Amino acid sequence: MMLFSVTRSLLRGAQRFDIHRNRDVHRWVAPTLRELRRRREKMGPEAALPRSSHSDWNYSAEIFAFGKRLQESFDANVLQQAFTHQSFIEQETRKQAAVGIEQPVLGVHDNRELIAQGEQLVAEYVEAFLLTALPRLPRQFIASVREALTSEAQLAHVSSHLGTKDIIMAAEFPIDDTLLASTLKAIVAALQRSSGDERCFLFVRDFLCGQLNQRDLYEYLEIADPLRTLQEYCKERGLADPEPRLIGNVGRNTLLAAHQVGIYSDRKLLGTGYGESQTVAVEEAARDCLRQLFGTELHMKPVDFTLTLSDCAQHLTRRPASGKVEKRQ
Repeated sequence: MMLFSVTRSLLRGAQRFDIHRNRDVHRWVAPTLRELRRRREKMGPEAALPRSSHSDWNYSAEIFAFGKRLQESFDANVLQQAFTHQSFIEQETRKQAAVGIEQPVLGVHDNRELIAQGEQLVAEYVEAFLLTALPRLPRQFIASVREALTSEAQLAHVSSHLGTKDIIMAAEFPIDDTLLASTLKAIVAALQRSSGDERCFLFVRDFLCGQLNQRDLYEYLEIADPLRTLQEYCKERGLADPEPRLIGNVGRNTLLAAHQVGIYSDRKLLGTGYGESQTVAVEEAARDCLRQLFGTELHMKPVDFTLTLSDCAQHLTRRPASGKVEKRQ
C-alpha cells in the first residue's frame, strides 16, 4: 500500500512538471511568428549587401588573410591594387567631389595595368605547360585547350573559389564573372611582381592547369570531321592516306546492327571503332586514331602536374628573370 502511494505521488509530480513545461510557450508566440513571417514575405527578399557593409569589416586583415590562405608572399600595396577596379576609383572620386573636395586623393590605383599583364602571363604559362605536358598534341588543339582553361567562365570559377568575391573593390554589385576573371588576372600579375616568375608559374599551374585533372581532353576539343582531320594530320606528317576498312559486322539489317571498322595507313592499323552503321563506325575509328596519334588515349598517363618553370622554359617567349625554380608546397 505504501509503495502504491509513493508511485501515485511521483506520477502526479511528473504530470505537474509536464504541464508547467508546456506553459513556458505562451499563446501569443505562434501568432506573432506567423505575422512576422507574413510581413517578411510581403516585403520580399532582402537585397544582397557587400561584405564591406558589415560592421566587423577589416579590409587590411582580409588582404593579409588572402595571401596567407594561398601560402604566397604578396606585396600588400600591389595586392590591394589588384583588387581595386576603375569603377571603384570613379565612384569614390564622385563621392568626394559631392562633398566639396575639388581634387580628391584616394592613395590607390586601379588594376587595369595588372589585368593586361596578368592576361599575358596566364596565356603564356598555360600554353607552355600544355606544350610540355602534351608534346604530341598539335598546336591548333593546344590553342583550343588553352582557350578553354583561360575562358572568362573558367577564370571566374577559380577566382570565386579562391575567395576574391568579398574583397573586390568595385562599384558594381553583385560581382559578375567579368570582374571575377579580371581580378584573377590582376592577382597573377601581382604575384609575379611580388614573388617572381617561379611562384607565378606554379600558381597558374596549380589553379588553372590543374582543372585538367581527371578530365577527358576531348571535352575541350571541337573536331567536327574526325576523318578529315586525320587525313590532314597524316598529310602534314608525311604518312600514307588513312583507309577505313570493315573488320566485321553483326546483326545486319536489324535494330541491333553493329559494325567494326579499322583505319589503316601504309598497311598499319591506326585505330578501330564501333557503331550502329558504317558511317558512325568510321567516325569513331577516326577519333580513336587521333587519340593514338596525339597521345591522348583513354588509358593515357595522367598529366604531369609537377612540371616547373625550368621544364617549360623552352616554350616561353619571355624568359624568366631568374633561373632558380621553387617547388610549391
